[in-house]
Amino acid sequence: MSDTSVRIAENLAAIRGSIAEAARRVGRSADEITLVAVTKYVGEAEVRALAAAGCLDIGESRPQELWAKVAALADLPIRWHLVGHLQRNKIRRTLPLVSMIHSLDSVRLLEAIDHAAAESGKMTPALLEVNISANRAKHGLAPAEVAPLVEQLPAFPHVAVRGLMAMAGHEGDAHAARRDFAALRELREQLRGQCAPQVTLDHLSMGMSGDYEVAVEEGATIVRIGSALFAGLS
Repeated sequence: MSDTSVRIAENLAAIRGSIAEAARRVGRSADEITLVAVTKYVGEAEVRALAAAGCLDIGESRPQELWAKVAALADLPIRWHLVGHLQRNKIRRTLPLVSMIHSLDSVRLLEAIDHAAAESGKMTPALLEVNISANRAKHGLAPAEVAPLVEQLPAFPHVAVRGLMAMAGHEGDAHAARRDFAALRELREQLRGQCAPQVTLDHLSMGMSGDYEVAVEEGATIVRIGSALFAGLS
């Protein structure tokens, strides 16, 4: 095993341990939480090391990079996630490759995904991206825009919205991150009372390398970890 593989396996084990401890603190089970490894800044070798260490949920921010990695790693049973912005002209090539889209942020994108999914005969799981902190540098729906969109979801039967995604507004501020994550959880609970029976909002995708423990404490079911997995690599 290479030094890179050893270090990634060690980092993954440490992060999984931290997730389990954060879950324990609030009476949750680590089994409720999926770690999606975000591989935006690493290559094929690092993804293979993650898979060998047991991490098969891999996230990419850019569709073009996703396409390239899916092709290069087709021999592995990876579940690919698109965690970044999706332009409508990249939908058809992306949908067959992903197990979930984390960044559904407009009715126009919802319509386009539903149309492409209908053509391919594939149901597309997705999360609604919410700009919970109102940070102008972040993508996502304003919180007030989410309920009207949720009401329209039954009209788009080929998109299975499974929950909400958000990023904390300010990296490195644990208090602000907790506030943002709690607000996303509260928004999800409000929406659950308004959903059509066929709409489920089971997932909260929130928390990254600097704040995933806080996210777990606030109810995250998916955490998106990038740099912490690759710490110590030369």
